[in-house]
Amino acid sequence: MYNDYDGVGGLIAWLVIAPIIFLFAIAGYVIGSWFLMKIFEKAGVQGKWRAWVPVYNTLIFVKLGDLNPWWLLVLWGGTAVLGWVPVLGWLIGLAAFIYSLLAAWRVGLKLQKEAVWLILYFFLAIVWLGINAFDRSRWNTAIPAAPWAGNFLADNTVWSGVPSQVPSGGYPANPATAPGYQPPAGYQPPAGYQPPAAPPSGYAAPPAAPTPPASTPPAAAEPPVTRPPASTEPPAASPATDAPASPEPPTTPPSPDAPDAPDAPRP
Repeated sequence: MYNDYDGVGGLIAWLVIAPIIFLFAIAGYVIGSWFLMKIFEKAGVQGKWRAWVPVYNTLIFVKLGDLNPWWLLVLWGGTAVLGWVPVLGWLIGLAAFIYSLLAAWRVGLKLQKEAVWLILYFFLAIVWLGINAFDRSRWNTAIPAAPWAGNFLADNTVWSGVPSQVPSGGYPANPATAPGYQPPAGYQPPAGYQPPAAPPSGYAAPPAAPTPPASTPPAAAEPPVTRPPASTEPPAASPATDAPASPEPPTTPPSPDAPDAPDAPRP
């Protein structure tokens, strides 16, 4: 009797949880497809409907990441067929995720994102898609060649509506998409560049301003000399020349015949 109630309770719980899981899966797919549509528009993919087709939209994403999309389809098939094998099925599924991670790395480089952004894609791929879908980055295929550009992982497929990853005008060619390309020596102006028009006849260029020689240092400015103000007081009299002569007392020459001293009285 206890087992019957346990089975009924599990069935009721599943009937309640299953619709919630289904709604979350539908919402995640709609939001992810919307973000892919914005990224496809930046890459020049024709037709917004391509981002809403299951499986096909991921194959286009992998193709934009310079990887052969058919290998991802093979890995998915191997996961579905051999998923019941304890170790082998898990390894095939992991290989499929790493394959999409490499594609995200290449797509991020074309959207001016560094490799460190793969950490965000690893944990929250939906957030990574949203940032690349709505930021101001532009699609640029002028990036270094992928490490797998010369082996079987390279993308060599041609799909209608999906542009091949050939650099646009003004950017150097990517060796991964244009093998044999030799960059020209020196600077090459971008496509559509027009040199400035020549000045009309009779136009005289203004004379250049003279520049002082670099070897002669500029003369140091001398401080101005200030003179003391003129004194309004009269000049002081000189004690030697300007003082009035004081009268000298008369001097009487001593008499030659001086009187003798009187004699002392006698007793």
